[in-house]
Amino acid sequence: MILGDPGSGKSTLLQFLALNWAESPLDNVISLPIPLLIELRTYMRRREDKECNNFLEFFHQCSGAVHHLNQLEVDKQLKAGNTLVMFDGLDEVFDPGKREDVITDIHRFTNDYPDVQVIVTSRIISYKPQRLLNAEFRHFILQDLDSEQIQDFIYRWHELTFTDAADKVRKQERLKRGIAASKAIAELAGNPLLLTMMAILNRNQELPRDRAELYNQASRVLLHQWDVERVLIEDKRLDPKTIDYKDKQAMLRQVAYLMQTGDKGLAGNLINENDLVKVLTDYLKTIEFDKPRDVARVMINQLRTRNFMLCFVGADYYAFVHRTFLEYFCAWEFVWQFKETQTLTIEELKNQVFGNHWQDESWHEVLPLIAGMIEPKFVSEILEYLMEQDGEGEKFVNLFLAAKCLLEVRNRSAIASIATKLLDKLKDLTKYDLWYYYVLYEDEEETQLVQEIRTQAVTAIATTWQESLNTKTWLKERATQDDDNDVRGAAVQELAQNFKDDPDTKTWLKERVTQDDDNDVRRAAVQELAKNFKDDPNTKTWLKERATQDDESDVRRVAVEELAQNYKDDPDTKSILKERAIQDYSWVVRRVAVEELAQNYKDDPDTKTWLKQFATQHDHEYVRRVAVEELAQNYKDDPDTKTWLKQFATQHDHEYVRRVAVEELAQNYKDDPDTKTWLKQFATHDKNWFVRSAAVEELAKNYKDDPDTKTWLKQLATQDYDKYMRSTAVEELAKNFKDDPDTKIWLKQRATQNSDNNVRGVAVKELAKNFKDDPDTKSIIKERATQDDHEYVRRAAVQNLAKHFKYQLKLFEIYHHCAVNDPFKGSHEPPFNPNPRRIALEIIIKQFPQHDQTLPLLRDRTENDPDEQVREFAQKKLAQLEK
Repeated sequence: MILGDPGSGKSTLLQFLALNWAESPLDNVISLPIPLLIELRTYMRRREDKECNNFLEFFHQCSGAVHHLNQLEVDKQLKAGNTLVMFDGLDEVFDPGKREDVITDIHRFTNDYPDVQVIVTSRIISYKPQRLLNAEFRHFILQDLDSEQIQDFIYRWHELTFTDAADKVRKQERLKRGIAASKAIAELAGNPLLLTMMAILNRNQELPRDRAELYNQASRVLLHQWDVERVLIEDKRLDPKTIDYKDKQAMLRQVAYLMQTGDKGLAGNLINENDLVKVLTDYLKTIEFDKPRDVARVMINQLRTRNFMLCFVGADYYAFVHRTFLEYFCAWEFVWQFKETQTLTIEELKNQVFGNHWQDESWHEVLPLIAGMIEPKFVSEILEYLMEQDGEGEKFVNLFLAAKCLLEVRNRSAIASIATKLLDKLKDLTKYDLWYYYVLYEDEEETQLVQEIRTQAVTAIATTWQESLNTKTWLKERATQDDDNDVRGAAVQELAQNFKDDPDTKTWLKERVTQDDDNDVRRAAVQELAKNFKDDPNTKTWLKERATQDDESDVRRVAVEELAQNYKDDPDTKSILKERAIQDYSWVVRRVAVEELAQNYKDDPDTKTWLKQFATQHDHEYVRRVAVEELAQNYKDDPDTKTWLKQFATQHDHEYVRRVAVEELAQNYKDDPDTKTWLKQFATHDKNWFVRSAAVEELAKNYKDDPDTKTWLKQLATQDYDKYMRSTAVEELAKNFKDDPDTKIWLKQRATQNSDNNVRGVAVKELAKNFKDDPDTKSIIKERATQDDHEYVRRAAVQNLAKHFKYQLKLFEIYHHCAVNDPFKGSHEPPFNPNPRRIALEIIIKQFPQHDQTLPLLRDRTENDPDEQVREFAQKKLAQLEK
């Protein structure tokens, strides 16, 4: 799976692979896999039109296929594994349901032809990886060109383009200076498409200093200059004196504007031919062209075949070749209406354009571009508007978008006060916490969300205020003094990336590695040194020392990872990995060494032998577990692997190893007719619930459509002898059969009538999560919070009330009652035995700090709660609120 941003070269890479095959000498072609390229948006349209049911029929008979191929011959080549199949543009199947259908077709295709190499491409935005991860696709992200690659591109481009040596050197140096002089332009230079545009512009002028003007001039190159340079003869039906590049830009603005009003919005990048003709015809009428409709069709052909702005995608639809220009022209049209025709007011710009789209990721390039093309005083109003929005449910995307908009403003001093206000809000986000009780690092979903918001805030500050003298100081303070591990690590990362050229940065990072008291800071410093100073001849030597001699296991672990990933071909690296896998006294380091050996030296004939030894003989269960995982994932097609996994699943003496063997059997051999039978056996006969629960989860996930699965899960939830298994069955039923009308009724019964407190607690949680809008749900959870006879159910009810019904004043009484009267006995011990009174108290502090009963409650709990942990917590929070 290859992911990338617009202009990063995803589609170009696939086209290159196909072209490389076509241009290979005939005697070489015979031995190379045949490349088959499928544009997924074209395939999906043909599938909807009933022209085909699968990929083979598409190649055989559909319009839109590059070339028709005999279905039987293609099947023969696929079965022989003699093909490279490339599915391009998963993100361009816009309807989520249809995208899921395409993924199902790809999954089915890979099952039917397991020996075929398959590549799928998609934009990163809105991509959900889980289904293709489950189908064993490895994921790769096309990175921007780094500084060395940019310099290499500039050198090679000028070598091929210029014949005059002095002119070549002069233009080459001017381009380098232009990129270095503007941070905005330097960031864009990592995109291959835009770097090419910069090189072309630089032939005749200095580079612009901001994105919008760069896109403007790049579009001019495509719409006008390339025609001249290619010595193209203008179509006789067009008068070049009447239609120039400015007219083409105006037409494209209106095309992009119409696209964003369509059903799929900007995410679509599609326009019907009739609509396209109408847009161009209407514009041509305004400049009094004869036969405007005929000329419009000529214009479409020119924009497609000569200007490379539009492309035909089949079924009477067109699209922008590069999404970058769709976004730019759309932004420019809004600005044109705002500044030139004045048909759009600042209030409409705020409330309709930004107001309707700030939550939509597909607009997060357009909106900052608009900000970069209007006066700072108007941007100030937009930033104020964005900061006023409630973005918590959207992970504060309103504030992060505001930072991106501010980054486009050249004269920031004109709106200094609003910029400072935004900075303060982002700094507050580095301390963000959820509005309900959870246990950091134990509750994975909550921990990940908090980490994401806090670290994204650090990145936004470092990027947007990089030029400020205070930013580096602030980052160093966060890196060394912040209470949160992830914030410290993010600060180290941003220091290294944004101040790489500062002579102090490398020294500071090395000091952090050896002198910092915090393992997270030390670990992050190792990663950034390896990433940003890879070409420094001392880095490799230094990493080897850290991997083998550092006192901290976390530092050794990261050094081992970075050595393997950056210096795989160094003859010492494999030896160090083997040594660490066997001799390191930390099982974490040994585990990582095994992973890196498997992933980086898969084709080494000894690797499989080592992995089997680690899986059977290593003295730590986590290392044995990862050896089993790597064997299963890297040697799936080995005929011994399945047999060997079965033995581990049934005979190994440690439950962690048996569990991972069960998981790998289910994930790698789902289509084996025996797999479901094995899983049911593991689910009912293994002596450990941890192994049995893995089998239940895999059965529910992989055999959801089997009519027996739901019945079997219900039986397990009510009849199994183990309480953890009963809970697991309830969770899997809720997760996999949410849309079944019986599920909600069944969960309500389990939440109120089941004799097992574990089942009642899990049912309460799943009701809140999946059926929040049902009017009975809140009532049931409130009742369980105050009346259930087991603390497990009461704390689950209180926690999920707060999570799914936040800031509801009517619930204050429930939380207050629980904080004072819950009969829990013992001490608050997260994560396994938390006190419901402590949970309720934390919820009140987070959601109702200003309530007139909050301080009196804290004072009471400080003195009167029987749990010392609760008294200390109340005392600490009371001191903070009374400041």
